[in-house]
Amino acid sequence: MTDSIATTLADSSAFLLAQAADQATAWMPRTILEYVQSGGKLSYVLVALSVVALALMLRNAVALRPTRIAPPYVNDNLTRFARAGDAAGALEFCRKDENDCLLANAVGAGLERTGDSAFQSFEVRQEIEAAGRQEVDRLHRLNDGLGIIAAVAPMLGLLGTVIGMIGAFGAIGGLQGAARSSELARFMSLALVCTAEGLAVAIPCTIAFAIFRRRIDRLAADAAQDADAIARLFTAAWSGASARAPATAKAASKPAGAGA
Repeated sequence: MTDSIATTLADSSAFLLAQAADQATAWMPRTILEYVQSGGKLSYVLVALSVVALALMLRNAVALRPTRIAPPYVNDNLTRFARAGDAAGALEFCRKDENDCLLANAVGAGLERTGDSAFQSFEVRQEIEAAGRQEVDRLHRLNDGLGIIAAVAPMLGLLGTVIGMIGAFGAIGGLQGAARSSELARFMSLALVCTAEGLAVAIPCTIAFAIFRRRIDRLAADAAQDADAIARLFTAAWSGASARAPATAKAASKPAGAGA
């Protein structure tokens, strides 16, 4: 008798568990699209943010390369102009569209600011450094979009969580029976899906933001060394020319045939 009762209870339990599993499988979303749909309107906003974040990552990966920051041929040409003290040739070279990069923009802006100043040889290095800092700030602005998305996405997910919890408590207080269970499950799904999507967007953006920031700092440091070397060459060339000019003028003004 006891064995038969135990067998019946076991069979009933197995049947109920199987039925619950079937119902859970039927209710749970099976595709990513169904997950997105269960998250409500905020879910589509987070999906759109993920697409924007991916586009920003690809753009940064292309833009933040050594060949786009300080190409070797740009450094070589500017070094040649600097050794000759040819500011006009260097400035014309920097203004060409095909030479658009951080190094050329910084050197070109520095030379343009000094112009024909009497203290050109002393000012050029400071002006190139100031222009370089502006170019580095521009690079960091390219990366700011990822930082904004990394900060906003979890907050949007939290907003979806709050909306879902408000709806869930409303269903508990205003509905009865199967309708309450259905609405409660729907709002809880909305809350959890939005939370998961917010974190899924924010975590890769945070990692990418940190990686690109370190890359910008490294590339900017390398470009700063190249720009500083070019500025020193300009200073040396102009200082040498200034030192030779008085000597040449003095020799020219010396009377012909005068003794040593």
